[in-house]
Amino acid sequence: MKEKIRIHLADDHQVLIEGLANLLCTVTDFEVVGHSLDGTTIYEDVLKTKADILLLDISMPDKDGIKVLKEFGQKKFPCKVIILSSYDDLKIIKLVMKLGAKGYLTKKCAGENIIEAINAVHLDEEYFDNYIREKIFASFTKNNPKFNKKSFTENQLLTSRELEVITLISLEYSGKEISEQLFITLNTVETHRKNIMKKLKIKNVIGLVKYALKNNLINP
Repeated sequence: MKEKIRIHLADDHQVLIEGLANLLCTVTDFEVVGHSLDGTTIYEDVLKTKADILLLDISMPDKDGIKVLKEFGQKKFPCKVIILSSYDDLKIIKLVMKLGAKGYLTKKCAGENIIEAINAVHLDEEYFDNYIREKIFASFTKNNPKFNKKSFTENQLLTSRELEVITLISLEYSGKEISEQLFITLNTVETHRKNIMKKLKIKNVIGLVKYALKNNLINP
């Protein structure tokens, strides 16, 4: 029998905790094992509940989510962390990802993305809701004259993330630069690159660039 993903919730609003718990309990593979209403005991709470995933708000009384992440880093992470916050400031997002968070969701997008986020992070993938991901990508490419701002139309072959990666490769960003700017691991970048080349039946970077030009992902 498949083990359920054990989830701990941390937010200072009881109503939100209850709403999230009710939503997550509808998923067969999920189990909400506990919650915390302030940041002071989250580390101990997660150890007690043996959670796999922590959904963590940044604005917590006594000890905020950033301090909780720092504590996790000092003591050794007891689980994987997804930030669930009202903030969409890229500086904050960059900080929490550097501190070890594996995903970031804005509360306004949580309902439609939270199940997908938990499954992805449980598989050790990074996850951002579409609004945050697009904001990160736009910030990275806004000053590049070769980037075609009108390029991201629906593509039947590639996912939105794959379109971003092929665009950045074609704009001559290195794997390390893409990793750092999109807050994903270098291994994730390489996995996307391989998947793109396999889907498009392309053998090298020149082929990727030709595809990007042909599909108006970049300007000549």
